[in-house]
Amino acid sequence: MTMRLLNSAPVLGILGLIRVSLTCSDCLGSAGRVEHIRHVRRMQPDAINATYGPTRALEWGQLNFLHTTDTHGWLEGHLKQGNYGADWGDFVTFSTHFKHQAGNMGVDLLLVDTGDLHDGAGLSDATTPDGEISIKVFDQVEYDLLTIGNHELYLANVAYQTLNEISTYWGDKYLTSNVQIFNQQSGEWQYVGKTHRYFTTQHGLRIMAFGVLFDFTGNTNVSKVIPAKTMVTQKWFLDVINSTEPVDIFVVLGHNPARPSVPTSTFPVVFDAIRAVHPDTPIQFIGGHTHIRDFAVYDSSSTALESGRYCETLGWLSMSGFDSKNSGFIGIMPGPAGVPNPTRKATKNSTSPFLYSRRYLDWNRRTFEYHAATWYDKNFDYDNGLGVTADITKYRKQLNLTDVYGCVPQDYCLTCAPFNSTASIFPLLSTALAEAVVNDSRKDIPRYIIANTGSIRFDMYKGPFTYDDQFIVSPFLDHFLYIPGVPYDIASNLLQSLNNAGASQKRNVGVIPVERDICIDPPSDHFFKATRGEYRSPSITRRQIVDLVPGYTTRDDFGSDGDDTAHSAIPYYEIPDFFQAVAGFNESGATDAVDVVFVDFIESDLLAILGSNYSSNDVSYYIDAEFTTRDYLPIYVKNSEMFQAGLPNCTAA
Repeated sequence: MTMRLLNSAPVLGILGLIRVSLTCSDCLGSAGRVEHIRHVRRMQPDAINATYGPTRALEWGQLNFLHTTDTHGWLEGHLKQGNYGADWGDFVTFSTHFKHQAGNMGVDLLLVDTGDLHDGAGLSDATTPDGEISIKVFDQVEYDLLTIGNHELYLANVAYQTLNEISTYWGDKYLTSNVQIFNQQSGEWQYVGKTHRYFTTQHGLRIMAFGVLFDFTGNTNVSKVIPAKTMVTQKWFLDVINSTEPVDIFVVLGHNPARPSVPTSTFPVVFDAIRAVHPDTPIQFIGGHTHIRDFAVYDSSSTALESGRYCETLGWLSMSGFDSKNSGFIGIMPGPAGVPNPTRKATKNSTSPFLYSRRYLDWNRRTFEYHAATWYDKNFDYDNGLGVTADITKYRKQLNLTDVYGCVPQDYCLTCAPFNSTASIFPLLSTALAEAVVNDSRKDIPRYIIANTGSIRFDMYKGPFTYDDQFIVSPFLDHFLYIPGVPYDIASNLLQSLNNAGASQKRNVGVIPVERDICIDPPSDHFFKATRGEYRSPSITRRQIVDLVPGYTTRDDFGSDGDDTAHSAIPYYEIPDFFQAVAGFNESGATDAVDVVFVDFIESDLLAILGSNYSSNDVSYYIDAEFTTRDYLPIYVKNSEMFQAGLPNCTAA
């Protein structure tokens, strides 16, 4: 496959063809053929690096996976967080190194991604449609298997972009076993990608792969998500799993929770269907969607990996146990020399020959440099990755993502501080809603402005607040609607009523939960114990190392040693489903009726609470059809003395 050229002219007009000159064969040849470029700026110019990194080599098996998921456009990396400061160019270089290493060791390495490519950062969301530039940057990694996420299906133009650009580019590697789209030319439904892929690796492993999205129901009506229970009964699927073609391992990608006890995961349905025909063949699940680090054991030869979100985590999975009797593997047996190998059985009393290892890598240069170094090649940067880094810098400037709107005086977080505390982002956002969501013709009418916390996707960090941060904090294009003249005694109780409803109660009144995803942050141990029964969540585990930086502290089915770099735990506090602003009231607060303003994403939730006296006929735009949830925060920042006080010399330090 030749790398896709980055042609952004349709979006920006001023962008021409700017591309790395390497083809696949250039990148993946012997290490000696790739030019090292030294003494150059790495990462993005305004990014910071981690203060420390990993200390343990990865365990390499006969079959290895590098996994990304839920990148949501964060290809520039986290500019204000050293733990995750690498950009996509650094990952291009790192993955190139690992392809070389695998070849030199005589083992196989698969690069895999499990969807959700935008709705999260400016590089993906500042274009029309979303992802017009970012997916071309994303394509510079030489993936072997990919699948679709729910964020590729919310909007019709993005769904067709996924068909026409993403699926077309990746071809047989892009798997959508249960996702179809309406073909406007033929008038018929077709699969967005391929339903499955059967292929043989460089070292002889015969793999059957699927790509299965969870049973998503919030998709645009030009797309169709086939429930997993239906998919496994379809003729094509039954033909595939009953085929006489030899299969050494099934690989099931999915924008789907890895853990089988999570109610929304449909991996167990696929597992049962395959196991009914292939009781002993390894099945490797590669998941996503819940934005957590996790590793779950299904049986003695089947496990599942999930690798976080937002270019914070690079997942690593390795396994060994293939030989000439149980597979077509022709590589190194029992495993590569000179490096650690997997040593763990999936289950304690397993008689299966397969051994496993998993690791969650922090997305930073220290991590990448540490694991890429070998005795024969200790340099890191390659020209393919540096070219991508330079492209990202250029596009961010051309999209005005580096424009500074204000100076954030402190860190504000979603869940690391109590909901109503000064360190929480939500009191700040309530103030912003009150001051920026204003209809001049109704500004003196008292109003409640209600939004869902799920629309807020990330923390605000001390330092410059840029155009990019506008997307990072609030990426969705939700409109502000309102109902005028709602009696005060009803309106004043709406927030509490909505929050008291909860997800299960909302289903009872016919309203879908407001969350676009299952979670917006790595969830707490308490949350999963309360809602998901036997699920052992990634819980808080402090490691006794001096000067640990806060970060992921994961516990999964293999224990608490999965995080590649040790961190102290980040506090976690529950947040409600909804929050609100109050504006326009006089000093006494007395009034008979108010405007109830709310984001359109929660219209059905709110109408269900209001009851039969109100309907969609009572709803109209509060400002206009152009003003959305992306707009109110930058307006507030630009006009707030607090946020303007640190300019022009604003720093994150």
